[in-house]
Amino acid sequence: MVKTQTRVTFAKSIGFRKELNKRVDAYFKSENISPRDNLAMYLKTAIIFGWVISAWSFTLFGPPIIWMKVVGCIILGFAIAGVGFSVGHDANHGGYSGKQWVNYVFGLTYDVIGLSSYLWKFRHNSLHHIYTNILEHDVEIHGDGLVRMSPFMEHKWFHQFQHILISFIYAIVPLYWSVSDVHLILFKRKYHEHSIPTTKPVEMVILLGGKFLWLAIFLFIPMAVGYTPVEAITGFLIVYMSYGVLICNIFMLAHVLEPAEFIEPNPNSNTVDDEWAIAQVKTTVDFAPHNWFLNWYIGGLNYQTVHHLFPHVCHIHYPKIAPILAEVCEEFGVKYNVYPSFVGALAANYRWLKIMGEKPQEVIAS
Repeated sequence: MVKTQTRVTFAKSIGFRKELNKRVDAYFKSENISPRDNLAMYLKTAIIFGWVISAWSFTLFGPPIIWMKVVGCIILGFAIAGVGFSVGHDANHGGYSGKQWVNYVFGLTYDVIGLSSYLWKFRHNSLHHIYTNILEHDVEIHGDGLVRMSPFMEHKWFHQFQHILISFIYAIVPLYWSVSDVHLILFKRKYHEHSIPTTKPVEMVILLGGKFLWLAIFLFIPMAVGYTPVEAITGFLIVYMSYGVLICNIFMLAHVLEPAEFIEPNPNSNTVDDEWAIAQVKTTVDFAPHNWFLNWYIGGLNYQTVHHLFPHVCHIHYPKIAPILAEVCEEFGVKYNVYPSFVGALAANYRWLKIMGEKPQEVIAS
């Protein structure tokens, strides 16, 4: 675990995580399967990579018909989201393969699609996954103050419009991330009070080189093959705005809605009353567990509670682990939150953003 200046501690274990781990380990042993290095995951990776390459090729070299180009850009954006949901996500968690170098190589797909894998692993693995839904620690729920997701976050006048403007905000998030990565690593060097680990020269080369490769593939090559700068930039924006709206909506459905809890540690001791694993269940929501397409496409992110408890396990296994988690939660009196449908989770996220946009006294009055 990365050491930071500010550390939140959790209550002593009551055996929840120990019992859950024991039963999940027993499942893998009884089925004689590996938590990682799965043929189904390799096949999915090949399909997603083929999707990206074919969509990119069709958009660049297909018929010169504007509506086809626009559709091609949207499809390419969805394909890039597939890389983020499934391939890069598992790999940067160490859940793709039992071999570290394989995880590292496939984790670099984030750099190719515009997101620093180095910074993502610190922000997501070491902050979001440890301090889930704790303001000033979990960067994922802060939104640099633009979106109010937590009831403990300061309210600004413009938050009243966030439920209306949220899709426009999501659309620019990937572009913001890409610029922010460089600013963070070269200048700011921290997320809130959590210092970013010092980069080695090779990591800096990968971060900056990744940005150049990303722009080369999705912007410079289109101009090199004959598209005007305006056409190339327009296509680039359509691709990444489509990607942003999709990927941000999916990630927000896990934590930014009722009944997910937002934790405020004891101000004197900086402690949380629950053991860490129970806090993960309380702050996270699963959705649409029986939707076969979402189960495949979004890399198990609809089983986000399972993922938070077993981030090093390939998401291919999440549908089988979820019933085990439900049993253990019932035995320990912990509520396992699940929305049965994708639409229901989307509506709940919208409602929560609307509530958070209201002034605090208005929330209390309602």
